[in-house]
Amino acid sequence: MKVEDGSTYPVNDLQHQADLEEAYKHWLEKTLPESIRRIPERKEHFTSLSGIPIKTIYTPLDTKDIPYNQALGLPGEFPYTRGIHPTMYRSKLWTMRMFAGYGTAEETNRRFHYLLRNGQTGLSIAFDLPTLYGYDTDHPLAEGEFGKCGVAVSSRRDMEILLQGLPLDKVSVSMTINGPAAIIWAMFIAAAERFGYHRSQLRGTLQNDILKEYIAQKEFIFPPEPSMRLVTDTIEFGMKEMPQWNTISISGYHIREAGSTAIQELAFTLSDGFTYVEHALARGLKIDDFAPRLSFFFNSHNDLFEEIAKFRSARRIWAYELRDRYGAKDPRSWRLRFHAQTAGCSLTAQQPENNIVRTTLQALAAVLGGAQSIHTNSLDEALALPSELAAKIALRTQQIIAEESGVTNTVDPLGGSYFLETLTNEIESSAREYIQKIRDMGGMIEAIKAGFPQREIAESAYRYNQELESGERRIVGVNAYQDDDYSWQPPILEIDPRGEQLQRERLKEIRSSRDKKAWQESLDRLRKAAKTGENLMPPLIDAANADATLGEITDVLRDVFGTYSEQVII
Repeated sequence: MKVEDGSTYPVNDLQHQADLEEAYKHWLEKTLPESIRRIPERKEHFTSLSGIPIKTIYTPLDTKDIPYNQALGLPGEFPYTRGIHPTMYRSKLWTMRMFAGYGTAEETNRRFHYLLRNGQTGLSIAFDLPTLYGYDTDHPLAEGEFGKCGVAVSSRRDMEILLQGLPLDKVSVSMTINGPAAIIWAMFIAAAERFGYHRSQLRGTLQNDILKEYIAQKEFIFPPEPSMRLVTDTIEFGMKEMPQWNTISISGYHIREAGSTAIQELAFTLSDGFTYVEHALARGLKIDDFAPRLSFFFNSHNDLFEEIAKFRSARRIWAYELRDRYGAKDPRSWRLRFHAQTAGCSLTAQQPENNIVRTTLQALAAVLGGAQSIHTNSLDEALALPSELAAKIALRTQQIIAEESGVTNTVDPLGGSYFLETLTNEIESSAREYIQKIRDMGGMIEAIKAGFPQREIAESAYRYNQELESGERRIVGVNAYQDDDYSWQPPILEIDPRGEQLQRERLKEIRSSRDKKAWQESLDRLRKAAKTGENLMPPLIDAANADATLGEITDVLRDVFGTYSEQVII
């Protein structure tokens, strides 16, 4: 580094540091107060969305104690703070995986083909509420909920229609389902094999993160212990039979949607991940046989730099924990791979076109944070399921970032920023405090039973809402820049009301035409396996092939495992 007299000195030279300290002191005591006297700052306190105080300026003094190799390293090398691949997007862009699903399997299949024609590179299936709870469409509790928040899948035959014509050996498929995840995965495998694919060819991700259901989304079915057995069964089966499949997408997304801060999202998600690792190890599985197929799913919210720092600190924590605590030797086990989805809870029904801008900033944070795949929400999602046009605009948002912004030209372009590196450290430190607190409570399952993460999220959501109501935090179009004359509404997707009747008729036909003996034997075998320590994936696949429905299979497991009711958190 050259100075005015032409000499050079290293960045960490003590004289240079002393000069900087003196200059910074002068700036704080003289330059800054004089500026504020003439032009007062807009508010008294500046904080991140998580409440981290943000200084006016960051300098090398803030990062002087950060050991580069131990904290940052280089892309593709431990601890992967700067990315899990040496060249990142210079070699391969992230997977553009738009979340889609509504109505019947036929309708969603048409949407998948539409998105693939428009340049989408991965599929992501949303299921409706009855499916998420393990009920068939014709169950009394499913009435009125058909196809409203995703596609209805009640049988292997529905799954075959959903996947019809899709290149399952070339396009990875993600499925957002948790309570009955193993059952739906069995139907997917059975349907794909009937199309002629070998299960080892299939690529994709099963969300399968039951712990975050108890914490945030609440779509659980069974108690925690048998639920963890099901998750561990899928890890073991995938490790042996489906080497290209991610058997869990450990999800912070719904934790954030429930009202958590970025720090809570990070800490609770990683704690869930460590719990899955521990249960797989207790099963006798070797960590380097299954850990490389674990993946993560994070929310990308409005605070650009906090989100980028969150993603970078997540990689660093995971790398150190997997290597040093759990003894992983394979670098693939150390690399935290993640999908990001823009924040649904940030979208507004007021002035919905503003959601395009929000989504763009959130997607940019995911890219600058090094995501492996991204979903961008559509502008109309605060009003209805995405229309085709809105979904295309959301996809084009990713494509413009990838092809036109220039942010993919270098790896970790914000790495070394005094602000970003300081924020990354602060988020990591705060997340580690939560992680240790959970370990001190006996682990995440005990913490969930005690209501700890649920209470923390509820309190965070309450504080955020108070900030909105007081005007301390401003949302454009909601409590700032409101427009009384505003009248535009985007076109709204309408669900075909005939779809539910079609689904009910298909279920009736399945039940009348299937081989009754093979169906009953498959359910009997499943019941027997559920009562033992046998891996449940093979009998689940057999049941799917015998045309047992989702509800029938889930009822067998409900009968053996029981159901779970959450205690009220006060």
